[in-house]
Amino acid sequence: MPVFQFENLQQYPTIRHAIFTRHGGHSTGDFQSLNVSHGLGDSADHVRKNRNRISEVIEAQDLVFVKQVHGNQVVIVNHRNTESYGGIHQAFGTGDAIVTDVSGKFLTTQLADCQSILLYDPIRHVVANVHSGWRGSVINIVGRTVGAMKEYFKCHSADLIAGIGPSLGPCCAEFVNYQKEIPQLFWRYKSDDDHFDFWALSLHQLTQAGVRSENVENSRMCTKCSPQTFFSYRGEGRTGRFAAVIGLKRTASAPD
Repeated sequence: MPVFQFENLQQYPTIRHAIFTRHGGHSTGDFQSLNVSHGLGDSADHVRKNRNRISEVIEAQDLVFVKQVHGNQVVIVNHRNTESYGGIHQAFGTGDAIVTDVSGKFLTTQLADCQSILLYDPIRHVVANVHSGWRGSVINIVGRTVGAMKEYFKCHSADLIAGIGPSLGPCCAEFVNYQKEIPQLFWRYKSDDDHFDFWALSLHQLTQAGVRSENVENSRMCTKCSPQTFFSYRGEGRTGRFAAVIGLKRTASAPD
């Protein structure tokens, strides 16, 4: 099964991460073939099998999903609340970012043009997975996530390693109604033909939160330009969602 990885995150043997494609699953038709999302019209059995397949490939029994709503809620997964989680076929909670220091819990986002932003603190052994579409960019969900890592796990922003996953690139992120949808503060990321560079905005928000720019890797892969590889809502409309996953291996543990 094809997957993509970030070079900067690959350097750390304490974590495992992967950006999956649309290939290698059981779904058919518009959802062909590795759709990991319920509620789109795909067979529940296909989604279950696809999630199980991802779990096998990344060698992670516990994939953690949340109900993504394009909001600003950060879900904290800790040793106290993991016991109530019903497994990979039930949402852990509602939110668009997940953070944990629990080994073996692999945080998973579902994507079809939105950014996945993976974060790792190699000092505190904390990982995060952010789902950020244009609405998430406007409300700075990635900055809130860095803040949550600092508040709940005593992370230092300068220690964080980040990867910006395949998503809608500046080549295809056209917003003809941007004056109604996107606050003027963000118009500096707009080209003359009304396309926005949300990759540049995410980098800016990360560095504004204290992450070092040299610690950020951008995949620079546009999902709409790559329908043969990724699901793209802009490109296809009715389509599936691919997965981005990151987690601490069982051997990793947070310091006291």
